[in-house]
Amino acid sequence: MTMTIANSLDDVLSGLANGARPIAGGTDLVVGSRQGKGALPDHLIAIDRVHELATIDVGDAGTRIGSGVTHATLMTNPTVVDSFTAIADAAALVGSPATRNVGTIGGNVMNGSPAMDTGAPLVVLNARAELRTLESTRLVHLDELWVGPGRTSAQKNELCTALVIPQQPESSGSAYVRLEYRRTMEIAIVGAAAAITLDDGIIRSAHVALTAVAPTILTVEGLAPLIGKPVDETTLATVAELASEQAAPISDLRASERYRRQMIGVMASRAVDAAARRAGGETLSVPVNRALGVGAQS
Repeated sequence: MTMTIANSLDDVLSGLANGARPIAGGTDLVVGSRQGKGALPDHLIAIDRVHELATIDVGDAGTRIGSGVTHATLMTNPTVVDSFTAIADAAALVGSPATRNVGTIGGNVMNGSPAMDTGAPLVVLNARAELRTLESTRLVHLDELWVGPGRTSAQKNELCTALVIPQQPESSGSAYVRLEYRRTMEIAIVGAAAAITLDDGIIRSAHVALTAVAPTILTVEGLAPLIGKPVDETTLATVAELASEQAAPISDLRASERYRRQMIGVMASRAVDAAARRAGGETLSVPVNRALGVGAQS
């Protein structure tokens, strides 16, 4: 195995064109290799020194979060915390402090795991992945990028350079809630993200996505009846029912299918409640798991 250290984006794209595979924090790639999920590639190109990939830029078309931005940055960056709070919630729950300081949002997205924490928040915020080669750039909606567990539609010579998120409407809020047994080093058992826009306390738009209950991040359908209604017990019960019905969880060592199906409804309703409270101007600390008393507290 050979390792090349890239100092520019062109270096990275040239390396990919010649068959190299990018690596930033390596928190997924190296761990997967050690667990026998696949051998390390013959040629790696380190992208962690490419400044262009590690910036967060706000423009007229939305906010561009570089793929090399770490989870530790996401959970404290003012733009993310204020405008895209669900992403900050999720980043704060990723692994351990060591993992958060080297792991990146691009690595999380391109790993394609249905249990990724940042995936559901990105979906409800209508983010798109920017994929680049030496010759072209394209923006891809995430439901088109993820095609199965650990699989994406990106070509081998394409690099995810950023996640592009449109500006959110006024009186909007978002949240990500995850069921966990331990406070650190936990893979999501189930999780849910919500993005809510209010108009005088009435729901104007609602988006919910689920983590770890399907082969890819799952968008909850059928939320139109919530529009024009307040966020109350009836509304939250409807969200819980829709999420539980549409989930397709599995049983494994961490939880049964039945338990996951029941708990995803609880997580979805709590995510909607937290997002609506934020949309209404209430301050809920990041990660919202701690503010709501969800999951492990120590």
